[in-house]
Amino acid sequence: MNPQKIANSLHPLERKVILYLKESKSVEELTSITGLKKIEVMRALQWLKNKKLVEVREEKQETITLDTNGKKYVETELPERRFLNAVGLKTTTLKEIEKKTGLDKNEISASIGILRRRNIIYAIKKKELEISLTDFGRKYLTTELPEERFLKKLPLNLNELNEEDLKIFNELKRRNKIIKIETKKEKTAQLTELGLEVLKVGFEDNIINKLTPKVLLTREWTKKKFRRYDIQAQVPNLYFGRRHFVNKAIEYIRQIWLEMGFKEMKSSIVQTAFWDFDSLFTPQDHPAREMQDTFFLKKPSVGDLPNKRVVMAVKKAHENGGDTGSTGWKYKWDVEKAKQLVLRTHTTVLSARTLASRYGNNEPAKYFSIGRVYRNETLDWSHLFEFNQTEGIVIGDVTFKNLIGYLKEFFKKMNYDKIRLRPAYFPYTEMSVEVEVFDKEHDSWLELGGAGMFRPEVVKTLTGRDTQVLAWGLGLARIIKNYHQMNDIREIYNNDIKKLRTIKEWLL
Repeated sequence: MNPQKIANSLHPLERKVILYLKESKSVEELTSITGLKKIEVMRALQWLKNKKLVEVREEKQETITLDTNGKKYVETELPERRFLNAVGLKTTTLKEIEKKTGLDKNEISASIGILRRRNIIYAIKKKELEISLTDFGRKYLTTELPEERFLKKLPLNLNELNEEDLKIFNELKRRNKIIKIETKKEKTAQLTELGLEVLKVGFEDNIINKLTPKVLLTREWTKKKFRRYDIQAQVPNLYFGRRHFVNKAIEYIRQIWLEMGFKEMKSSIVQTAFWDFDSLFTPQDHPAREMQDTFFLKKPSVGDLPNKRVVMAVKKAHENGGDTGSTGWKYKWDVEKAKQLVLRTHTTVLSARTLASRYGNNEPAKYFSIGRVYRNETLDWSHLFEFNQTEGIVIGDVTFKNLIGYLKEFFKKMNYDKIRLRPAYFPYTEMSVEVEVFDKEHDSWLELGGAGMFRPEVVKTLTGRDTQVLAWGLGLARIIKNYHQMNDIREIYNNDIKKLRTIKEWLL
């Protein structure tokens, strides 16, 4: 690198600081010498470091200072000093010492322990405890205790303590708020070889650092040089406004289905149990219909059922199979249970409503939905009680192989190359599978949703015709978390502003 070119690119702050870095200097020293603010010195050092002109070292300094009790004792006296003065040259009872000093039990106990260890006092047990000074201890009536000398010397650098001071420090730090350690980080800087070369070539005086109206009007720019641009200088990150990444994922998934020829289904998140369960051939005593699995509404608690034809067809399917060729569940279906209002537990409810709206229509069709669903789940790394789901149905002359094809195509676009379909059971599909991907972080297969072919008890009951319908319902949160390198599904809704600013986009 050309030292002259580097010198001509330096900011005024850098020029001012670099002059004093032939020898190592701390930030505080540079602030004092240059007259700059600390933040300006720090900024100049960072710029010089980026240009490889200085080396910046950070050293941690641990300083011993007085704590709240230590400050009080320096102004008054240490408990052991008050204890010692109360004893004096004569034998004194412990009660008299307590009365004279006003020390509490803890301070009395600490004072006795310290003074006995130093062979300054000894105790005699008669009717009551009596304290006397030793011959060695009498000198401390007129001279300082080691602890007193130590406290007067504070603040001290922990790394510079001699053996005697270190011993006193270890004793005092065990006592209540007499001393404390303050950790300070000190930055020092020194020129590199390149920095020395730049300093040798010197700095030109006829440099324009900033283009202003005055520079243009006075034509000063014709007599001076402009400071060279440093194209490698760090610049602040700029963050543009953007939609939440979950909404972007929903847009992305919607685009996938639309490009595959699907039409979108929409409906309310509040549904009757009829549409959420009964229309999908889920028996009324199924565990999923219990309070521990489903959110039931209190006000209002019931809703309206569809036309009588659909209700009666569903009733017969449950009780005896109706005209579907099934034997049904063989129980008495309760219309009142079907009226209960719930927060929809799956978007498959939209598939049921769509099939019912196509009564008598045998034309092939493809539908999808993306919407919020609710389950009474325990929150953990792979479960939420409120999440988005994407649903799909294909009506027509289709087979289970077509279902596999649609799922593989969708997950390929969602950045999953390897998936597996595991045989499963759902009341409303046969054949049925669970779609899974391998989660490397937790070393386990993660279920992403269910799929299958709707049973005649669903299709014929709702449409009046016996036709093939492929169906799937997939959890969106579980699908997108790997794309964003999240190990825990709960991170999706943390709304960490730093993550939201830097998270990668969904691109088709």
